[in-house]
Amino acid sequence: MSILEIALASQIWARRHEKRQSEFDEGDGLKVLQRTAFAFVAFTLLISGLNLAAGRPQVVAQQPATIVAGR
Repeated sequence: MSILEIALASQIWARRHEKRQSEFDEGDGLKVLQRTAFAFVAFTLLISGLNLAAGRPQVVAQQPATIVAGR
């Protein structure tokens, strides 16, 4: 079997055996919020770690940006 056939068979099997949830619970909103917050924190830590590994941490500008004059 090719990878595509295995993936398709797995998808069909999963759909046949999944249990349908009848309605939206209050706990579902909290789960979504928690997962979103976790993903945001994980992504922020990943970017910070990559910047530290590259030796160039992100720093807020100490002085105002120069204005481009005369175009």
